[in-house]
Amino acid sequence: MIRYTGSSLLFLSLSLTAFAAQDVVSAVSGTVKKVDATTKTIVVKTADGAEHTFHFVGKTTVHGAEATGEAAQDAFHGLREGSEVAVHYATKGSEETAEEVDNVGKSGLKATEGTVSRIGSGGKTIVVKTADGTEETYQFASHAASAAGKDIAAGSEKSAKVTVYYTEKAGHKIAHFFKRAKDAM
Repeated sequence: MIRYTGSSLLFLSLSLTAFAAQDVVSAVSGTVKKVDATTKTIVVKTADGAEHTFHFVGKTTVHGAEATGEAAQDAFHGLREGSEVAVHYATKGSEETAEEVDNVGKSGLKATEGTVSRIGSGGKTIVVKTADGTEETYQFASHAASAAGKDIAAGSEKSAKVTVYYTEKAGHKIAHFFKRAKDAM
């Protein structure tokens, strides 16, 4: 019995350590400069000229890219050089691993521009008022909530001008990425 309890405590301790060591997910947006199917990587160049190399893994998801024919079966789901993307990634050592890639270009995710009018309790939704006065409510995708919080907080939590990149699922708008408007920076 003591041996069983000791083993259980060791397992629990190791599980908690592994949970605490999970990487923080960050986001960056830019243009795909290179796609390398052999190494399963993409190079993204940001507006400030920095280049990031992201590794694709089995759990990497891609939203807003063409996923027809062969593109649906490749790791990049139709992303190409020149695609405008937002990459949600985790860093382990010097390696950046893509958790989610959102195609935010003209042929990618839907986009709405507006002003943040309120953030829902618990931080799971956000309401954006568009130029015509319509208020649109978006639910946050898992990675979007932390990225939006950082980006919007850089100005003000309300009245920040943003572009929301989203998908629609079961009648709900799911926000995947937020970008503060250039004139608000």
